Amino acid sequence: MKITAVIMAGGKGERFWPKSRTSCPKQFLSLTGDGKTMIQKTVNRISPVVPSEDIFIVTNADYKNLVAEQLPDIPTENILSEPCGRNTAPCIAYASAVIRKKYGNAVMIVLPSDHLIKYEDIYIKTLKKAIETAEEGRNLVTIGITPSYAETGYGYINFGEEHGNAYKVERFVEKPDIQTAKKYLSSGKYLWNSGMFVWQVTTITECFKKFMPEIFSGAEKIGNAYGTEDFENVLETEYINFPSESIDFGIMEKADYIYTIPASFGWDDVGNWLAVERINETDSSHNYTEGDVILENCRRITVCGGKRLVAVVGMEDVVIVDTDDVLLVCSKNSTQDVKKIIQNLKENQRTTLI
Repeated sequence: MKITAVIMAGGKGERFWPKSRTSCPKQFLSLTGDGKTMIQKTVNRISPVVPSEDIFIVTNADYKNLVAEQLPDIPTENILSEPCGRNTAPCIAYASAVIRKKYGNAVMIVLPSDHLIKYEDIYIKTLKKAIETAEEGRNLVTIGITPSYAETGYGYINFGEEHGNAYKVERFVEKPDIQTAKKYLSSGKYLWNSGMFVWQVTTITECFKKFMPEIFSGAEKIGNAYGTEDFENVLETEYINFPSESIDFGIMEKADYIYTIPASFGWDDVGNWLAVERINETDSSHNYTEGDVILENCRRITVCGGKRLVAVVGMEDVVIVDTDDVLLVCSKNSTQDVKKIIQNLKENQRTTLI
């Protein structure tokens, strides 16, 4: 069976402001010092399993040129533009309808564009197990990350009995408080929900028809119009009417035949500025710096400099990000609140800084 991949690349990356902007969000930035952007790494990582002609990128229409520029090997017709953001369920329905129009049935790997993975050989082996499980029948497969600590920022997957290469999913649970996260960790029966999925196109189409008929109906029209002169008009008309809904809530929490494959391949979802010190090498005081930076008596700080010298004295547990027009200074305990700054800017109509 043909193996395809869908990479979701329409996010705004607001928790990485001010580096991540509306004009060039996180997935199009390099955060690891090697010059490769997040989306480039994602595509390169899956190349042993999926050739470039079978990779589809779903992104906001504003970013289509960025995708084409950063991923020249991806066919132009495989860059699927969203007229507006509508969360992951419409994004996946759109892509699955196009793949079904193009190939009939196929295995469909769904991946975020902004995750990092350290051990790519283990990652590929895990993907192949997921593909085998999806090929067995009407199985919806998710890749779960074996937790290494009690994390409160991720959703979790509670798994049960073994099923070949995978385990039956008992339930998906929302982000827990710290005490609940500790219980999940000690039980050995919970995984971090990575947001990576594998299934057959016909299987996920049946699920949309059953659980999200409004999206199914619109996606069918979009898929039928793909490759015709009417495609853009149909896409615009149907997409704007889709409800904004996640695939987890819309389908994964309701469907049968849900399986997970536990994995440990050095995964990081790079959700906010705290990830920078995790994915890059730090000094003996656990500081990470880039650019022209001088530190004196600093511990556990992250500094991403710009064109000017950044000098920091006597600080601990802070993130400092310097750009041409914004300087961000943030306690590490408050990195999730960077989005509140963006909201403030929107409310005060300072949109040029977003």
